[in-house]
Amino acid sequence: MFCPKCRSEYREDFTSCTDCNVPLVSELPPESKPGFVDYKEVLSTNSPSDRALIKSILDAEGITYFFQGEYVSAYVYNAIPVRLMVREDHVQKAMDILKDLDLSFTFGGLSSENEKDED
Repeated sequence: MFCPKCRSEYREDFTSCTDCNVPLVSELPPESKPGFVDYKEVLSTNSPSDRALIKSILDAEGITYFFQGEYVSAYVYNAIPVRLMVREDHVQKAMDILKDLDLSFTFGGLSSENEKDED
């Protein structure tokens, strides 16, 4: 017997998963293969406080992202800006959410879009 959620295996006398609290099945469906996910740069910044704010907002909205170079930048005293990379199908939502933020310092991405709007 198997849990369809966590995929744990149980003896025959069990009927539900003790961790997930769901009914067990006799066979697990095959695992799906992960597909390729493309990411696009939305903005870049060298401000740790900007990154913390952006992370909390994007996490709350369920947007898939990462900061490229975040951990390398820490070793060179934030001299190199890190790039906010957002999953391609979440880019527009992320940009709509972040466009009104007053970030301390950004490069490209959102800041260049805002400059075009002002002209």
